[in-house]
Amino acid sequence: MRQVVLDTETTGLEVEQQHRVIEIGCVELLNRRLTGRSFHRYLNPQRDIDEGAQQVHGLTREKLANEPTFADIGAELVEFIRDAELIIHNAPFDIAFLNAELARLGGAQTINGMCRVLDTLILAKQMHPGQRNNLDALCKRYSIDNSHREYHGALLDARILAEVYLAMTGGQANLTLGAESDTARSRARRSAPARSAGAARIAVVNAGADELAAHEHVLALLDKASGGKTVWRKL
Repeated sequence: MRQVVLDTETTGLEVEQQHRVIEIGCVELLNRRLTGRSFHRYLNPQRDIDEGAQQVHGLTREKLANEPTFADIGAELVEFIRDAELIIHNAPFDIAFLNAELARLGGAQTINGMCRVLDTLILAKQMHPGQRNNLDALCKRYSIDNSHREYHGALLDARILAEVYLAMTGGQANLTLGAESDTARSRARRSAPARSAGAARIAVVNAGADELAAHEHVLALLDKASGGKTVWRKL
């Protein structure tokens, strides 16, 4: 499965006030593994940037004056994310801004029309109800190093979110097995000598609390994706 972890920085918080995207950062996951492919652009917003927003990301209109506009890179972005599952923290914010940018290009394309979306903020609230679930809090909870995050930055935050997402859903990674590995294990079982009747019995090790919690997290993801039709729970 192809996933793209995405983050944006903007000139302000209100898309209704014509605020613009000024940075886009994406990293690619394939079968839950980072591929090394990324998409990163700074953008000229052609408008002023709110002082509060500047304090968050450190970007000014002067710094962005020679960067391309969204119209210059829109097609390239669409090509990178199309048909992937987007992983976004507080997805409605980023999607609203990206859809507004796409609308300015005059077409009918929307993010939701070309991609599936997984909101890690919603997932975190389901997994950790009543707790802080911003990106810094999740980094602390899952022991992700974000000490280099002096300012918010779209590509940096996308990379951090990718680590957080994989940690949050860690049990699922072990379920993704390649055909080559399966074949190798099958050969090993066929070539292993048969045990005699008096051979020692295999010890049964029960799952620990952390493993059970990770398994429950995976089931919650499957419930969300299947509309509550997870086969494991029925069994």
